[in-house]
Amino acid sequence: MFRYNRQKLLRRAVKPSQNSRKIPCKAEDHAGPDHKGREADHINREEQLSALIDSYQHLVFSICYKMTADYFASEDLTQETFLSAYNHLKDFDGKHEKAWLCRIATNKCLDYMQSAGRRSIPTEDTGIEETMGRGQRFDNTPEQSCLEEEVRETLLTRCRSLKPPYDEIAKAYYYDEMDVSEIAALRGIKVKTVQTQIYRARSMLRKLYGKEKGA
Repeated sequence: MFRYNRQKLLRRAVKPSQNSRKIPCKAEDHAGPDHKGREADHINREEQLSALIDSYQHLVFSICYKMTADYFASEDLTQETFLSAYNHLKDFDGKHEKAWLCRIATNKCLDYMQSAGRRSIPTEDTGIEETMGRGQRFDNTPEQSCLEEEVRETLLTRCRSLKPPYDEIAKAYYYDEMDVSEIAALRGIKVKTVQTQIYRARSMLRKLYGKEKGA
């Protein structure tokens, strides 16, 4: 349901700030205990982020979709949630990680909706309660399954409403979750052509979701 490039997301997470100033160091500094410690911490945080994505990607996406009703906004907000989680891993005590992620996702959605000028903006607690069911598990429940089905059906309808060839391209990529290379082979066209068509189809779909919400 939630499409993302794991390596690209990890690269975004670990990319150093453009404002950070590089301090030259001697070659032996790289072999010192401080450098090794930072490297180990860096690897550990990447592993933690990867584990969080594996465990909670669908739950976080569901929170974002339930609050925004926008597939692509939810996709972006899900990524932003995990990026924010990565940046705050050092401050996280490791307890109640699901609730922690849900709160980050909810805050991201509230910020997004406020910046988009939405007329009806739920409260932070409402967003969490509606999605998690007042403390109950929301993942792998009938409610979660129904929401996922709703997301997919809406997405399929939007894909089919596009003009050719973008309707079939969008369905194959977003609904059927095929890789770019698979779509290219199936349709007998170049990978670059598929990438261009996906980009255009995505733009069309985003406009459709935006029109429905009056954004």
